[in-house]
Amino acid sequence: MAGKAMIRLRRYVVAGLLVWLPVGATILVFSLLLDLADQVLLFLPEAFRPEALLGFRIPGLGAILALIVLIVTGTFVANLVGRRLVNFYESFLARIPLVRTVYSAVKNFAELVLSDTGSSFKKVLLIEYPRKGLYSIAFQTSEEPEEVEFRTGVSLVTVFLPTTPNPTSGFMLFVPRDHIKELDMSVEEALKMIISLGVVVPPWHPLHPAPSAEQAPLASSEPPP
Repeated sequence: MAGKAMIRLRRYVVAGLLVWLPVGATILVFSLLLDLADQVLLFLPEAFRPEALLGFRIPGLGAILALIVLIVTGTFVANLVGRRLVNFYESFLARIPLVRTVYSAVKNFAELVLSDTGSSFKKVLLIEYPRKGLYSIAFQTSEEPEEVEFRTGVSLVTVFLPTTPNPTSGFMLFVPRDHIKELDMSVEEALKMIISLGVVVPPWHPLHPAPSAEQAPLASSEPPP
């Protein structure tokens, strides 16, 4: 009898944790982000900070200020004068050996992730890695690397294979086009799956017709003798 009561009590405790743990973690993360964004206010002269003007702190005001700065900066660099100014300081940074390496790497990665114009990180792919018969999720970064295709004589797709649970690190691979399968899940759903170590599996809403029974599971399979 006591054993059943303990099992029931444990079930209730777990159910309570499943309710409050995500809520608490979400509040903690957003609180840390707001505190980090409020550090932007330190760039203001001390006499113009909200604490000096109002006598109290307003949480999240730094995030609003950061958003305003981003909008103003984006509007400025979208015109001819702003683009010329950006080109000027980028050419200046390109002359500094260590700085140009870090700056170009960060800029290229930001453009890769945030840009809406290209096909980078717009497709979730399934590839056979690290060996045949084992499958990994990867993101398409570009198509048709010309020199690599010329040297190998194979039609290739450049993919980024992230590590788990930290998807910011990983490997860049050139995969034959007929060795990949495009998945229906979105990039966001794939990232959630990677970060959760595969615990969070997105529901499948097929965007493509289901393969027939005669279709091979992957084009990378060896042809029949």
